[in-house]
Parts: sequence; C-alpha cells; structure tokens
Amino acid sequence: MYKVLITGADGFIGSHLTEMLLEQGFYVKALSYYNSFNNWGWLEGITHPNLEVISGDVRDPYFCKHITKDVNIIFHLAALIAIPYSYIAPESYVDTNIKGTLNICQAAKENDVKRIIVTSTSEVYGTAKYVPIDENHPKQPQSPYSATKIGADAIAMSFYNAFELPVIIARPFNTYGPRQSARAIIPTIISQIASGKKEIMLGDLTPTRDFSFVKDTCKGFIELSNCDEAIGQEVNIASNFEISMLNTFELIAEIMGSDVKFIEDNQRIRPQNSEVFRLWGDNSKIKALTGFTPSFTIESGLRETIKWFLDKENLKKYKSSIYNV
Repeated sequence: MYKVLITGADGFIGSHLTEMLLEQGFYVKALSYYNSFNNWGWLEGITHPNLEVISGDVRDPYFCKHITKDVNIIFHLAALIAIPYSYIAPESYVDTNIKGTLNICQAAKENDVKRIIVTSTSEVYGTAKYVPIDENHPKQPQSPYSATKIGADAIAMSFYNAFELPVIIARPFNTYGPRQSARAIIPTIISQIASGKKEIMLGDLTPTRDFSFVKDTCKGFIELSNCDEAIGQEVNIASNFEISMLNTFELIAEIMGSDVKFIEDNQRIRPQNSEVFRLWGDNSKIKALTGFTPSFTIESGLRETIKWFLDKENLKKYKSSIYNV
C-alpha cells in the first residue's frame, strides 16, 4: 500500500485530496496545522481506517523530517494563501510558504521520498501578458503572497536540479467548491445570498479567472503524481476557460434564483498594481502528459458548490457579514 503525506490536509483542497486518495486505496498521513483546540479543520468528520491525522507545523524542519519518514509520495499543500492578509503580515508568508517548502524538500531528500508534488498557484503569473497562459509565461510578483509562491517554486526546483529530488510543480488556477474559505469570490457570493442578503458586498468584478472545480484540481494532482515525465516540470491545472467576476456573480445569482444586487466594498479592492486582472490557463501540457481533462463545467461545479452551502450546518460555519481577509 502506498503511503502518502498531505501537508495542509486540513484545508480546502487538502481535505478533498485526502478523501480522493483514501477512496483510491492509499494510506494517508494528513497534516493538520497544530492548535491547542485539537481541531483538524476540514478533516473533522472524515474517518477511514487508512487515515492518520497528525498535527504540526511545516515551519519546523525537525518536525518535517519526522513526518516524512517511510512516505512514498508527498503532496505539499501547506501554505498561507490569502492575498489581502499578505499585505499585512508578509513575513509570516515567507516563513510558511518559502521556509516551509524548503523544510519539506530537505526532509524529502534526507528520507528518500520517491515523489513530491509542490503546490504552486496561477497568481505567480500575475496579469496575463498573453492568453491562454502556458508554463513559459513570465512570473510577476504582484503581491507578497505571489512573491513567496514564486520563491517556494524556485526552492523546490533547485532541489530537483541540484539533488535530483523527484519534484513536480502542480500549478492550479482558481479552485472552488465546498469548504472553500469565505475570502474567495465564489463562497463570498454564495454565502451572502444563502444568508438572505439582498445587497452583497464585493470587490472589483472586472477581473477574469479560470475556475476549476476542486474535484478536478485533485484529479490533476493525482494524475501528475503518477506521471514520471512530469518530474522536474511546472504544470498548470486549468480549465482553459475564462469568465469575469461579474459574469460569475450573475451566474450564481441565476442558479440560486436571486435578484440580489452587489455593492462595491472599497476594503475588498486590491492596490492597483497588485490586482491580477486576467487569468486564463493553458492546460495543454497536463493533457499531453497525463490525458487530464476537467470533468466539471463552471455550471455543474457551481451547482454542487451551492448545494453544499445551502446545508444549514455548512452555512453556519461562515460569517457572511464579515470581510474575511
């Protein structure tokens, strides 16, 4: 039985990846960020005989060496990801995203891990200079968050080049779905409408994004982990589809049967030079490497997401009236 380690398993994508790997017969060591409440985030409620939940912090190199022993594959998702908070606390992003990735790569090297999939982000590309964005697109650090992810990717690739560590950089575009943080546009819209609001607070709705449903993103991770040719590569996980924030808002309102209006909230507006105005990902490389194709359209993915949010037990976990940075 293959044993995998997922860092950031308690988060949005990590919890879905945990479930998918368990369904496929893997033994999963799921890392949850340590807290004194012994809360496992979105891993709470997931039970399986092949699931081992551990609590800790990727910022500790000794801990990373400990948890990577006897592991075949690492999916490294642990990161700070909220862009607005990176304006306030950039040093914490350096510690978690760059140093955390360094610690995991060093531990994987010392423990002879057979494969490590490092999670990047489409934010490293910044506003598109051309579309669709392929893996050769220039990197543009338009926020402290994206700068640390560029640095983390570079650290991981340096371990491939210098030490032949079997690294794959998986670069998902904008993932959405059940359990996503309210800091993101889609859960922000859905949670406010589901809470009965007729006017909802949003930021700039002119940017475009390439949205991927979370199950497609996880499928992309797993297919890359099985692909020898992907080692040493940076690979987009994208839908090859572009939609504006405004059209996303209108589509969600239509599916939910709401006549809700939006109000622009200045605190949700990024600084001008930091806003990424256009993201549209080229997924031809992952298709060529693995045969990957998305299973969900934007409509089908939104319907599944909305259904989850309409469950009162799920919705009450969200503070829809508060701007979540």
